[in-house]
Amino acid sequence: MSLWTTETTDGVVVATYLNPPMNYFCADGVRELWKLIESWRSPTVRAVVLTGGMDGKFITHYSVEELVALAKDREAMRKAGTSLTANYHEMLKHLRDLPKPVIVAMNGDTMGGGFELSLSCDIRVGQRGDYRFGLPEVKLGILPGGSGTQRLARLIGAGRAVEFVLRSRVVKPEDALALGLVHELADNALMRAQEIAHEMANLPPVAMARAKHAVYLGSDTHLAAGLDIESSAFLETMLSDDGILAMQTYVDLPYEQRRDWLEHPTNPGYKGR
Repeated sequence: MSLWTTETTDGVVVATYLNPPMNYFCADGVRELWKLIESWRSPTVRAVVLTGGMDGKFITHYSVEELVALAKDREAMRKAGTSLTANYHEMLKHLRDLPKPVIVAMNGDTMGGGFELSLSCDIRVGQRGDYRFGLPEVKLGILPGGSGTQRLARLIGAGRAVEFVLRSRVVKPEDALALGLVHELADNALMRAQEIAHEMANLPPVAMARAKHAVYLGSDTHLAAGLDIESSAFLETMLSDDGILAMQTYVDLPYEQRRDWLEHPTNPGYKGR
């Protein structure tokens, strides 16, 4: 039985995770997502949306049942070593490094491994309601091992992240927005995420890919190196057909129409290029 199902419309893939009764993440779900991520490198895919298939749950958290079984086999744990988390880290890195936008619709409880998955997406849309987002691992005697300590610290700063992790905080959607854990809230997170995905699918793909690369790679280094990364990415966009097409579309407009175009650009024909 597949835990992930996908549907594609106009270049936007919606991937839905369904693992009743609690929508816990698990090893099989991770393996399936790995394969999907590689398939999304296709140029026909312009944007990706992740969402949960159960009412009130995106990915509740990683299966504690699986973790307990692993932890009890001490010899196997020692042999596996850090490869257990390294594989998960690599999967999330591949997701983050996709040269196209990845939007997550957090349409319910999103904690632990599910929250770490969300932190690896470009845009997080939370859903209003009686849901919880966060990292409860320390209460379980472990810590966020799927990149949570590192990605959260880079998102909200080490000072706020250490408090959040040590207290095993899980917060309501409104508090998550105030903390900067999500970009926005919606009554229907999936619908809003799809709106954003279709909007971004119409933007120049080379510029999208290189801008994403510059932000993420540059944020992991010092300013001088980041500026070099930005300069190289800018050159690539200037040498792209997409860049010329978009800029020419803009300069062909009368001056009085240009601001409106920047706010709501018409599609000059990027799809299928």
